[in-house]
Amino acid sequence: MKNYEIHAEWDTEAGVWIATSEDVPGLCAQADTFDDLVDIVTGLVPDLLALNHIPALLAVPIHITAERTVTVQAA
Repeated sequence: MKNYEIHAEWDTEAGVWIATSEDVPGLCAQADTFDDLVDIVTGLVPDLLALNHIPALLAVPIHITAERTVTVQAA
């Protein structure tokens, strides 16, 4: 069973999480929290796969990799 890879990244300037994917054409979602982003992505992925005529089983495994870079002050 294929895992659909999703990349989530924190946009410091906008203050939101953004998700994109090379495996799911058209996926571009944003949310204030990572958990909200996961909820949005899990709702969008099956619909986008269907719209792009990508066959999927009843259960669609997705793998979300999150990345966030922060700057801290030195001691």
